[in-house]
Amino acid sequence: MTKKNFVSMILGTIGGILFALGMCMGLLPQWQAFEQGVAVGAVGLVVLLITVLVRRKMGGKPMLVPISGKSVGITLLAIVGTLALGAGMNLVMVWSHLVPGIIVGMLGIIILLMLIPLCKGLKD
Repeated sequence: MTKKNFVSMILGTIGGILFALGMCMGLLPQWQAFEQGVAVGAVGLVVLLITVLVRRKMGGKPMLVPISGKSVGITLLAIVGTLALGAGMNLVMVWSHLVPGIIVGMLGIIILLMLIPLCKGLKD
C-alpha cells in the first residue's frame, strides 16, 4: 500500500465516522443532540475536505483545480443528489413516510449515479 493511499484511508475513515455520527446525532430525536450533531458532522466534512487536499498534494497535483462550467455543474448535481437522498432518509426515518421517502431517496441515488458518466465518461 502506498503512503498516499494509507493516509487517504485513515483520514477518510475518521472523516466518514465523524460525519456519520453527526448525522445520527442530528436525525435521531431520542438522542436530543441536534446542535451537537451538526457540529460533529461539520467537523467530519472538514476532515473529508482536508483528505481530498492532502491526497492531491501527495499525488503531485495542484491542491485546487481550476473552476470550469463543467465542474460547477457536476458539483451542483452532486449537491442536489445528496440532498434528495438525505431528504428521502429523513422522510423514512424521522417522519415515517415510507413510500415517499423511498421514492425520493431512489431519485437521489439515480441523480448520484448520473455523476459517473459525467465525471469518467463512457468508453467502449
